[in-house]
This record gives sequence, C-alpha cells and structure tokens, in this order.
Amino acid sequence: MANIHSQEKRIHRSERERLENRQYTSSVRTYFRRLSAAVEAGDAESADAEHRVLASRIDRAVRHGAIHRNNGARKKARAARLRARVS
Repeated sequence: MANIHSQEKRIHRSERERLENRQYTSSVRTYFRRLSAAVEAGDAESADAEHRVLASRIDRAVRHGAIHRNNGARKKARAARLRARVS
C-alpha cells in the first residue's frame, strides 16, 4: 500500500479512470453485437439505427481516450462493412 498521500490519490484516480474506460469499451462491444444481430436477422432499418449508435459510441470512446483513434477507425470501418451486408 502507498505511504505517500499523492500516491494514494493516484491509485484511486487510476482505478476510477480504468472503470470509466471499461464502460466505454464495453458499450462499444455491446453495440457491435447488437449490429451483428440486426444484420443476421436481415433487419435493415434496425441495422441502420444500431450502426449510427455504434459509430457515436466509438467516437465518444476515442474522444475520451478509452481506445486509440486508429483502433476506433478500424472498428468503424468493420461496422460499415458489416452494415453493408444487409440490404
């Protein structure tokens, strides 16, 4: 355990930031699964809605630093390819 006050503060801050990052990345995975399910069901309208929300979640995660911008771009490209599979 840390003996210095600033170390304790840093430990608490790191844990809080880690949990925030997990929320962002978890929501991206959740919406990716929802998009996949909509595409598998062949529901174009639902797939469009899920794709819009997923792109927004990815942008938000990148903006907050939870994922790297190149990782976010790759995820958005994969989502777009997935979305294009349903007509």
